[in-house]
Parts: sequence; C-alpha cells; structure tokens
Amino acid sequence: MHPAIPIAGVFIGCGINVVFLELLVKEDPGSGNLVTFTSFFFIALIGFVVTAKFGTVKPKIGLKDYFILVVMFFASSVCNNYAFNFNIPMPLHMIFRAGSLIANMVMGIIILKKKYTLSKYLSVAMISLGIVICTIVSSQEVKSTVPPPKDGSAVIPTTPYEDLFWWTLGIILLTVALFISARMGIYQEVLFARYGKHSQEALLYTHLMPLPMFLLLGGNIYDHLSFAFKSEPYDVPILGIALPIVVLYLIGNVVSQYLCISSVYRLTTECSSLTVTLVLTLRKFSSLVFSLVYFKNPFTIYHWLGTLLVFLGTLIFTEVPQKVLSSFAPAADKKEKATKVKAKKKN
Repeated sequence: MHPAIPIAGVFIGCGINVVFLELLVKEDPGSGNLVTFTSFFFIALIGFVVTAKFGTVKPKIGLKDYFILVVMFFASSVCNNYAFNFNIPMPLHMIFRAGSLIANMVMGIIILKKKYTLSKYLSVAMISLGIVICTIVSSQEVKSTVPPPKDGSAVIPTTPYEDLFWWTLGIILLTVALFISARMGIYQEVLFARYGKHSQEALLYTHLMPLPMFLLLGGNIYDHLSFAFKSEPYDVPILGIALPIVVLYLIGNVVSQYLCISSVYRLTTECSSLTVTLVLTLRKFSSLVFSLVYFKNPFTIYHWLGTLLVFLGTLIFTEVPQKVLSSFAPAADKKEKATKVKAKKKN
C-alpha cells in the first residue's frame, strides 16, 4: 500500500472525528464512556469479520501479550474521554495530548535507559512550556461542570474553588492517560520487534479484548445512550427518516474513528517513526485550527503562543528542521562528503 493512502486516511478520518467528537461533547459533556464503548465495539466487530475471519485466523502475537497492551490502551482511552466530564475544553484536550513526546522521553529514560541529544531536551522543554501556558490560561476560564437538573428546577451554583477542583481532576486524568499511552507505545514496540508488525491484528485485539471491562461502566453508558435516543430528531435527507441528533453524531464519530485509528496503525507499518510523528503532529495542528474557527472556541494570544511552542518543539524533536537543512546543502559539500567516504573505503 502506498503511504499516501494511510496519510490521507489519518487527515480525513481523524479530522472528521474531531468534529463529531466536539459536537457530541457540546450536546452531552459526560458521554465519554459511551463514545469509547461504541468506537471499541464497532472497530472490534469489523476486525473480527475482516481480520480474524470470524475467529478462524489465529493471532500471530500471544493473547497474554495482548492483554497487558489492552489494559493500558483501555485505561488511557477511558481517562482521555472521561476528562470531558470535568469541563476540559477541546482545544486544551488536543494540545495536552500533543505533549506525548514528553511522556515518551521520560518513559524511555526510565525503562529503556535511553540517552538523548541536547536538541531533544530543548524540544521537550518547549513542549512542556507550551502545555503549561495553555493550561494556566484555560484554568482562568473554568466554568461549572454541574449539569442542569432533569426535573427542570433551578441549578445550584458552584463556587469557583469547586469548579477549579473538578477541572484539576480533569488535568490529572489527561496526565495519567499521557504516561499510560507512552508506556503502551514502548510495550508495543517490544512486541513488534519480537513477533513482527501486525497492525490490523493489533487493532482488532486492542479493541476486542477490553469490551468486557465496559461492564463496569454499564450504568453510565446506558444513561447517556438513553439521552442520545431522547435528543432532538433530525431529518436525514438520504434515508428520508428522522433520527436523534446525538445518535447521528455518535454514528459519525464511530465511523470516522475507525478510519482514523486504522490508518494510524497502517501508517506505522508503511512509514518510519519520523514520518508517522510528523503526520500526526500536522493532523493535530490542522484539527486544532479547524476547531477554533468552526466552533469559535475561545483562544487568546497566550493559547497561540503555547500551541506554537508545542508544535515547534515537536518538529524539532522529530529532527524535521535538520532534515530540511541537509536537503538544501550545497552540491560541493555533498561531493566532498562522498569523496571522503570513498577515501575511507579505499583505506
């Protein structure tokens, strides 16, 4: 498969997914668990039919190895989506998750005993500063996370300290998810090195095996599913019927999430880690800009400064500037280097 295909899938699928996710969050801020469950169920169903051939194809990687990966994947997904319950704005959510390089570096140093160059530490410092700026500015705009009572009675106002407390819990959830995802990436790298890269198989089992865990969240999922079916109906021109608007958003989110994450898994087998990181970084930036423009999210000059630091730091981390500069090196320098290499070979 040509790399352009999964790259296009990442931009289209993930971009559309951000739109439907924000529409869902605006209608029902507490729908994170429902969103996670429906996405996992749909992706697992497609994988069970297409990849596993209804269970007739045995996995190349052992289920015990997958189980550890699944627990981390499930925990990070739930934490990320549950953070919306604590009034985490979508732009801050995307910027915060863009700081995955920080967590990856920390985990690499602790677990793999890796050492990094000065440019790597500089880039991580830029990313950290950018996230801190966005976090501090967003904390000054925290609103109440208490939903209106179902009986129509007046909402009991909360104090700014209570709002800040729940918002802080949301930030903690995002931080935990960030480091769990980093640890999962290292573990997945070990599995692929041991058994080979099986992206579609990994996509299937990381979504199929966590499904029983959603029984722990069954009550919450049922409540928000009921809310979805009771939402305002919307006439669908193609089908000629009216469906609840939240259900339509949920369907759009599930389908786009499948295209997004399957393209990401495919991209890891088609391109280098540098290309994958660059594609995901540019996708996050484009989604962030679209979110700000289309949904008119509040974004100050400080948010832009933080965003710029995050994405410039990410580009430096992936050594994109060095690659670009080397491509424009004078021809004479290139010939001189080639001559030196030949001389060394002769010697």
